[in-house]
Amino acid sequence: MGVVSPVDRDRAPKQDRSRATRQRLLEAAVACLAERGWAGSTVSVVAERAGVSRGAAQHHFPTREDLFTAAVEYVAEERSLALRALFPQGAAGAGHVDRRAVVSALVDLYTGPLFRAALHLWVAASNEEQLRSRVTELEARVGRETHRIAVELLGADESAPGVRETVQGLLDMARGLGLANLLTDDAPRRDRVVTQWAALLEQNLGRRATGPGRSTGPGRSTGPGGPSPLTG
Repeated sequence: MGVVSPVDRDRAPKQDRSRATRQRLLEAAVACLAERGWAGSTVSVVAERAGVSRGAAQHHFPTREDLFTAAVEYVAEERSLALRALFPQGAAGAGHVDRRAVVSALVDLYTGPLFRAALHLWVAASNEEQLRSRVTELEARVGRETHRIAVELLGADESAPGVRETVQGLLDMARGLGLANLLTDDAPRRDRVVTQWAALLEQNLGRRATGPGRSTGPGRSTGPGGPSPLTG
């Protein structure tokens, strides 16, 4: 067995601390963006909330744009993982697609602080040229991933006419419910809409269900207007 040098012994704890600091900054950035909006979310404010120095924050994220695009992407990825964890064997793992549960889980992605943070980022990107290209690229990437997950969990066969548009419509509807929820608790109406959408999906996709994983191509996205998991 080789001897571990003091340098190697110290490197692992330093890397762990660095990862922990980065995660605190990302989570603080999302919270600040959701609560304060773009104008009130500076690097200094985020660093203070994360309990680190401004210098440490800039070490991980040299620019404000780096910090906030990375923060929203990080939490979007976490939510995608959480969505998959709800259906560890796929929605059709037991031989039956529970589309009501899938629709409800997808809609839940569009409520809460992440969606609010993403909305602030979209508005800022519409006015900030330097931020716009980053957010557009980010939205396209996470939009494709959300569409792909939705197709898999719904057991949808996108080779059939209209199925791709049906899934896109579901994600657009979920985003609309998320917007309505920003001003008031819309839970009762949201629950009724989810039930109706699940019934419509059963009619539209019921005979076409193929189980998880069947798709003829990646989901399409058009940036902030396309399917996106950037939600709370």
